[in-house]
Amino acid sequence: MNSQAIGVFDSGVGGISTLKKLSQLLPNERFIFYGDSLHAPYGDKTPVEVYKLSKAIIEYFITKNVKAVVIACNTATSAAKERLVTECPQLPIIGIEPALKEAIDNEEHNILVMGTKLTMTLPKYQKMVSNYGHTHNIYSVACPGLAEYVESGMTDQRLLAELLDKFLSEYQTKKIESIVLGCTHYPFLENDIRNYFSGKLQFHNGYEGVANHLKNLLQKKNQLTPANVQGKVIFSGSKQEELPYYQQLFDSLT
Repeated sequence: MNSQAIGVFDSGVGGISTLKKLSQLLPNERFIFYGDSLHAPYGDKTPVEVYKLSKAIIEYFITKNVKAVVIACNTATSAAKERLVTECPQLPIIGIEPALKEAIDNEEHNILVMGTKLTMTLPKYQKMVSNYGHTHNIYSVACPGLAEYVESGMTDQRLLAELLDKFLSEYQTKKIESIVLGCTHYPFLENDIRNYFSGKLQFHNGYEGVANHLKNLLQKKNQLTPANVQGKVIFSGSKQEELPYYQQLFDSLT
């Protein structure tokens, strides 16, 4: 198992930002990334639909004999991870969630959380807001259309400006200290979001926590690769024509 690959998946290209962090922390590991761009975005689907799509990808990874899976999608983590872990006890499955706790731990009190409609409405996120909402100002903003914009190639700056105005204009006058990017597509727009606001902002995406969790898990199970050469990243997905775009985005990240 030590030399087997690690599976990483997302509803589309967003999880590539998570994949980059994983490959940087575990440079000798091999990764298989699956992007489900044919069915993107997951954030506008029902929990049952997201579970079925996620389960199909898990079954694909099982055929590839992966040693662990990272759900690099906030929506799929919220809607499907718990059930998938129960159904696949032999396979370690790690998910990513909106990094609200990260902002809280950083002693930020005016926090804007951007995510998909489904992520924002599911009980797990609502419980987090309930736990911290009495001591912090937490603004939850569903942003339908932003993930699709990233999927489409991010070339229409006018459309992006319209979307940011639609979702964020009312928060420009609030004393926002930090922004939680609660969808793995959104970090590709971090500079645009940062420039939309005046003043210094902290951004949180949760990647480092997921990467460290994966590393610790593999260490505990004695499943870190013994290889001392650069590991490979293999791209796959439900739309084969999108794979060059996946590689392009991965290579563009530092």
